[in-house]
Amino acid sequence: MAEAIRKDIDKILSEGTEIDQAVKKAVKEAVLRHKQAGNPIVVMKDGRMVWLKPEDIQV
Repeated sequence: MAEAIRKDIDKILSEGTEIDQAVKKAVKEAVLRHKQAGNPIVVMKDGRMVWLKPEDIQV
């Protein structure tokens, strides 16, 4: 059984798709929480860091 679990983990890590999806979901949730809490975020725009006001954050 442990061998089967190990193969599944190796497959997930090698493909990366599930990891990418989880990271995208986590970022979206974090940005939404910042907006709801009234906190700004930093984004890259034209190679520069720019602060976005909560009302300017698009989720």
